[in-house]
Amino acid sequence: MPAVRSVLVVGGGAAGCATAILLARAGVEVEVVEARPDVSAVGSGITLQGNALRVLRDLGVWEPVSAAGYAFDSLGIRAPDPAGSLVAQIPDVRTGGPDLPATLGMPRPVLARLLLDRAAEVGAKVRFGTSPTQLRQDAAGVDVTFSDGSDRRYDLVVGADGIHSWTRATIGIDTAPRSTGMGIWRVYVPRPADVERTDLTYGGRCYIAGYCPTGDDTLYAYLVEDVQDRSGLTPAEQLAVFRDLASAYGGPWDAVRASLTDDTHVNYARFESHVVDAPWHRGRVVLVGDAAHSCPPTIAQGAAQGLEDAAVLAELLVGADRLDDNLLAQYTDRRLPRAQEVVEASVQIATWMLEHTPPSEADVPGLMRRISTLVTERP
Repeated sequence: MPAVRSVLVVGGGAAGCATAILLARAGVEVEVVEARPDVSAVGSGITLQGNALRVLRDLGVWEPVSAAGYAFDSLGIRAPDPAGSLVAQIPDVRTGGPDLPATLGMPRPVLARLLLDRAAEVGAKVRFGTSPTQLRQDAAGVDVTFSDGSDRRYDLVVGADGIHSWTRATIGIDTAPRSTGMGIWRVYVPRPADVERTDLTYGGRCYIAGYCPTGDDTLYAYLVEDVQDRSGLTPAEQLAVFRDLASAYGGPWDAVRASLTDDTHVNYARFESHVVDAPWHRGRVVLVGDAAHSCPPTIAQGAAQGLEDAAVLAELLVGADRLDDNLLAQYTDRRLPRAQEVVEASVQIATWMLEHTPPSEADVPGLMRRISTLVTERP
């Protein structure tokens, strides 16, 4: 019998839905509350490495994820020259095992919908447009008041409410994300026929110019620059900035630029990073995913680490017959060192670029190999 009978998951993103699926499938009564009206309408594309795909397979969504996404097993490196010359094609490590691709790109809203549907299928209840406003806990449970005025008591509350987590602040953890000094532009456009994997260009007018195929007909492209205040730009001005920055890159970028229209949505976000020190819980409230740790997407491990959090937490809760501090401390002990190493590696790559560290001193391939070896092992 699981250590808990009722669980509230705050946040309906990947880590929250994964937690809900694994617990509900084991017979736990799970409720997910999400402040936004519909998370499946948010975002452009997402890059999922093999260790993320391994968890998605365990959740029972690999087949629809595979059908909706675009899988590939190598990474291209291009020069910042007018032709976008391909200088290297590097085989990727299949970190999820030999029977899963190394990497899969897919539309972020589609992944969100598949996870939400799976959560409902296994018995979790999902409420949108609702958030907790107060937590009151004792040794036996947590009383929660919601924005709609309702109240309910749970055995455990899981904070999966993102990088600026309300749950984290409410339980007295004052760790706050810090800017890494970079900002990223993203667009979602048709896939050029010759784009069959992620290609990265380092240098030129941006630190990184990259793209990832997300389906037979779709791709998301991104440009990483020095962080700055872009909040006052109109959509037309954002598109103009993206076009201007992208004009420095050739090869497949020519087709990406040609596909931009006045209706293309452009997203700008700042790279931030944090890791909560041990423990990741206070009493009967515990953190997963970006609420516990976040990193710039320089090695595309953000979603994977959140999914791994959910897998480990659910494994411990389902395998025990009693919830106590020791059980939740085991969760932190298993997850913190791995997540911290991934975060530090992601930030290190960003720092090398910001400081224009020469390749002879910045061993990006070696660092990425180390992280690939780390995440190949189950957490």
